[in-house]
Amino acid sequence: MTLKKIVSALYILLTTVMAFITVVEKYEGTEYVSTHMYGSWWFSLLWAALVAAGIVYIIRRKLRKWDVVLLHLSFVVILTGALLTHLFSFQGTIHLRIDETTHEYIEVGENLLSKQAKPLPFKIKLNDFDILYHDGSTAVADYCSRITIIDGEHNVDGQVSMNNIMTYGGIRFYQSSYDEDGQGSTLRINSDPWGIPTTYVGYALLFFSLIWLLINPRGTFRKLLKHPLLQKGAVVGILFLFSASTLHAQTTTVLPKEVASRMGELYMLYNDRVCQMQTYAYDFTKKLSGKRSYKGCTPEQVLTGFIFWNDQWTHEPIIKVKGDELKKALHLDSYISLNDLFRSDGYILKQLVEEYYQTNNHDALHEQAVRLDDKVQLIVELRMGNPLRIFPKTTKGKTEWFAPNQHRYPLTITGEENMTMRQTFNHLYQYALLGQNGELMKLVDRTILHQRENAGTSLPSVKQVEAERLYNKYPFATILFMVNLTLGFMALFLAIRRFAKPEERLLRLKHSQWSVLLSVLLGLSFVTLSLTMALRWIISGNIPLSNGYESMLSVAWFVMLITLASNIAWRHLSSLITTFGFMLSGFFLLVSHIGQMDPAIGHIMPVLNSPLLSIHVSVIMMSYALLALTFICGLIGLLMKSQANMLQVLSRIFLYPAIVTMGLGIFIGAIWANISWGTYWSWDPKETWALITFMIYAVVLHTQSFPVFARASTYHWYMVMAFSSIIMTYFGVNYFLGGMHSYA
Repeated sequence: MTLKKIVSALYILLTTVMAFITVVEKYEGTEYVSTHMYGSWWFSLLWAALVAAGIVYIIRRKLRKWDVVLLHLSFVVILTGALLTHLFSFQGTIHLRIDETTHEYIEVGENLLSKQAKPLPFKIKLNDFDILYHDGSTAVADYCSRITIIDGEHNVDGQVSMNNIMTYGGIRFYQSSYDEDGQGSTLRINSDPWGIPTTYVGYALLFFSLIWLLINPRGTFRKLLKHPLLQKGAVVGILFLFSASTLHAQTTTVLPKEVASRMGELYMLYNDRVCQMQTYAYDFTKKLSGKRSYKGCTPEQVLTGFIFWNDQWTHEPIIKVKGDELKKALHLDSYISLNDLFRSDGYILKQLVEEYYQTNNHDALHEQAVRLDDKVQLIVELRMGNPLRIFPKTTKGKTEWFAPNQHRYPLTITGEENMTMRQTFNHLYQYALLGQNGELMKLVDRTILHQRENAGTSLPSVKQVEAERLYNKYPFATILFMVNLTLGFMALFLAIRRFAKPEERLLRLKHSQWSVLLSVLLGLSFVTLSLTMALRWIISGNIPLSNGYESMLSVAWFVMLITLASNIAWRHLSSLITTFGFMLSGFFLLVSHIGQMDPAIGHIMPVLNSPLLSIHVSVIMMSYALLALTFICGLIGLLMKSQANMLQVLSRIFLYPAIVTMGLGIFIGAIWANISWGTYWSWDPKETWALITFMIYAVVLHTQSFPVFARASTYHWYMVMAFSSIIMTYFGVNYFLGGMHSYA
């Protein structure tokens, strides 16, 4: 066996083993794979063998390109850092109670079950512990431990919080957790004097080498940009590659739209943040019916209808039933009323829901029953008044929000305030039933004034309120997926027409004029999506990259951005590239619309509130967008072989920045993890699959070692199949494997 085959075999074996371990972790647990697989001698030996074989291969080939040598050297340095961490680092936890001192920590070894007390070279005392909340909500903003290091006669005071570590004597302290009574804190400690510096040197070399791939004037990427197949005149015939609510009569009582809209301006604590009731109304209506309105009623009318005329609205077939199994088993229509679920023998979902939770029966029928039961609970909770936390009370700078019918109020609420809360809502109810809409609106205005006077600093700013009302009113992302897919198919149609009849005008416009028009429309779509993401940013105060829904929007945004930039760089290919842009962005937006992704805006976890994390996610999303374009190039290249060579060049132009951004994104994430968690690599399933994906796509860059990829057909087949690793990294981990990153 030749040395190249040995390196290739080790490379394939290692990626396969890592993929296999992530599946084992799903069934055996993190502790098992950490001890018996990732922490095993044979796993380390696999990496060592690959590194050794790779070094020998590079030496024998007498590789003289310093930038390529430096790129591969960076990985050797990173793995050396990992080895030093494995050999010489230690980590553990310290549990502290306020005003208590300790000189020990609990060591956490490779075997997560093996824990023992170890001495510290100094003492540590917890002076105070605080939980900081977002104004007016119970959503945690940060955890903060104030400690003192006692080292002989030398005392050092410090503070440890999420994303804010303290270092003393080569030992780093991280905030980990806290006691339920708020009187104790658990810190994670880590000492890695050799591994971290070495690893960071490797990261620096890697970042430089990756960026140099794109800016090297003599590099492959710069040559691809000037490739003759992409020059004007060389792409004649390229475009032939594409050839192949009606309103119902309103019978249920509702408030007039103007009055319901005014009620929607009331502030409330919802989803652990303060917003206007309009937001809750939209979520309530959409979760029940799957739509943003019902029989011509606005969401505010639907919500207030259930509040004031609940008996009437429980007869309305507003609840959407998903799943054929459930419909057949219980003889349900696609839309039912709440009363349809209660028959002579009681609540018809009761048995299925109990079996789901008590016997772990999670087949399709029981899953559908639980999802329908969740909708029922929305109505039941509203009937009890629990979600309507519209009355704020600020005491000593801390604001709490209360519902009018809470069973228990804290001692800070006086009897008079309690009575005011109950009477206010009773009066709202009476005015609504009596049709005294003028009085109802006046009372709503007085309640809003009361909220502003008693909410402290918990109310959103005027700009945030305006942004959220605009965001609620117009479903920009939903509209855009329909528009982009429609325009994508239109671009496809124009491509076919242009190939069949190149001189024919369509609606008096030349084909070149249609190309310009579609590019302009793509620009407008990009601006609209940018506005959508900007609104979410303004509303939440966080960059919109905190969950699956927002990351799908980000991928679509990057696809359109790359498409527009590519149109400027290669104007003669604008028809082709614009078609890519519309279709891909439309499909990503469609996934965000129909998937199990929650678009609700809320606060992010304290540990995720980091600029490094935002950079990590956005750079990774850019990489996904670029690799999606290589996937489309591959599909079309396989279908239209006469254009396969040109599409291979275009695909490789997308591939290089995709590899660069993926490498940057992965290891920027590692730096963030080291700052936040105390470990730069924990073999979480998403980390592992991101590395697998990086390794799979990196293979194609080695055309000299693997000349088979110089053939367009082989290259396109590989790129199409490689995209399955992206799907696994994003969707497979999120919805099958799980792990720390399953929110993203």
